[in-house]
Amino acid sequence: MITKEEYLDIYDVVGAAMEVHKTLGRGMAEPLYQEALEIEMKANGLEAEREKVLLCYYKEHQMKKHYVADFYYKGIIIELKSVEQLCSEHRAQLINYMRISKQDKGLLINFGEKSLRTERYIYSHEKDDFILLTQQNYRDYIIDENFP
Repeated sequence: MITKEEYLDIYDVVGAAMEVHKTLGRGMAEPLYQEALEIEMKANGLEAEREKVLLCYYKEHQMKKHYVADFYYKGIIIELKSVEQLCSEHRAQLINYMRISKQDKGLLINFGEKSLRTERYIYSHEKDDFILLTQQNYRDYIIDENFP
């Protein structure tokens, strides 16, 4: 479950990514999208950490190994891609980052398609599983009875 505010934080990042995709188009190199998204997020007051080192845990022990996420914003791991189509390996990368770093929210953004593609994931403690939020189910996972 996530709060309305947490969902809106994800929404804000997607909005910034949409502006980057609208401006640059598709098919550029991933580092160009990273830099452009950093600029766009800052312009919108979204202070994200770029190339954030994510600490990894085994049981309750911090490991020496770490991962580096493209962005980290208010508890959201953000992974960027610039590929023709997202595949299971891209999703697994984000989910593994979320699991090993004990983060509950993740956003996968693909700039390589004609229209910007985003996938929003949360970890459900009740189901002990990662959930892809869709237009059909996202309201089921938001803690706010008044959310549209």
